[in-house]
Parts: sequence; structure tokens; C-alpha cells
Amino acid sequence: MNPNTKRIAALIDHTILRADATDQQVKRVCAEALQYDFASVCVNGYWTPLVAQLLAGSTVKVCTVAGFPLGASSTEAKLAETELAIRQGANEVDMVMNIGALKSGIRDVVERDIAALAAACHAGGAILKVILETCLLTDDEKRIACELSKKAGADFVKTSTGFGSAGATEEDVALMRAAVGPEMGVKASGGVRTLEDLYRMVSAGASRIGASASVSIVQSIQ
Repeated sequence: MNPNTKRIAALIDHTILRADATDQQVKRVCAEALQYDFASVCVNGYWTPLVAQLLAGSTVKVCTVAGFPLGASSTEAKLAETELAIRQGANEVDMVMNIGALKSGIRDVVERDIAALAAACHAGGAILKVILETCLLTDDEKRIACELSKKAGADFVKTSTGFGSAGATEEDVALMRAAVGPEMGVKASGGVRTLEDLYRMVSAGASRIGASASVSIVQSIQ
């Protein structure tokens, strides 16, 4: 693998979050992640033990989701998902923020929701990414969400679930990077399908990319 391919692959969370994903498809994604040395494999919680088993001993992280894809479950439910995932081998958790609470102006609920999961992740040696679902938010709400995520101790903010009406945009990534500063991660996810898409997101400030088209992206590198 050439150095440029390795560098790009290390930015990508190789993702399979479809409801109809089968065990064979999850196994294929893990094999691809091992082949290209992606940053992580991101799956729904049910698949966490399988992915942890398949990736054991490698540098590829096990990533799962909490409160996915709506973010409207209770903190207690998200926390239970997170703690179980970490016990089962997850190294990274992508939680969906309580979008309705943010839009209702109930900021303390949003912050407590994130802080509870951040504490659980860090206690278990994992990192927390907060999915904002930017397509549902105003620019002011995106900034507030970033500020609350940072205050609550999250490690990353992330644009999208991939299940909303739109995914990552350069404008949102730049806004999020400006809001959290250089010390937090920014993950662009949703609609990143080509190497050009990836470069645009990284140029805007993304430090991690969520993609299901990961293999075709790295295979297109010259």
C-alpha cells in the first residue's frame, strides 16, 4: 500500500449501519478494513461482539452507535447501549444528540446527555463522537451543539447519521471546526462517496470521515 493510500485510509471509519446488513456483509466490511487499515469499522450495536472478534489484535478500532439514528431515546437507554458496547469491545461510540431538546432550547438536557456518555466512554478507554444531524439544525443550533459537546467532554462532533435528508457539507464542517477549535475531532459523515468528496471535507476541517464507499475511495488514489 502506498503511503498516500495509507494516510487516507487512516481517516476513514468504514461504515455499515443499514438495517438489513447481514453477518456476511459485516464480515466483508471487517476484512476490507483489515486489508486497507481503515481507522475503524462502524456498526450497529448488535454487531459489536462480532466486529471486536474479527478485528482483535489489529489497529482497526471497533466503533458502534448509541441512540441511533434519532437521538430521542433517554440518556439511560443511550448509557446502557454505550456501557454494553464497551464491555463487548467497542473503542469508539457515535451517539446521536438529543436533537429535539436542543431545538426546544433545553440545553442542560443536551449537555447532561452527552456528558453521561462521555464519562462512560472515557472510564472504559473509549472515545465519544456526537452526531448533530446538521440537516435538521440552523447554523446557530449547530454552533450551540458544538459548544455543548465540547463542554460535556466529547472527543468529536460529527455531522450526520446518513439517515437524514442530507449529509455532510463543507460549510457545516467548517462551521463545526470553527466552533470546537483545533483540539476536538470533527467527523464528516453522510454522502462522502468519492476521493474528491473526502478531500473537500478534510480541507474544510474534518479529521475523520464516515463512509460506506471507503474501498472505492482508497482504490481511486493514484
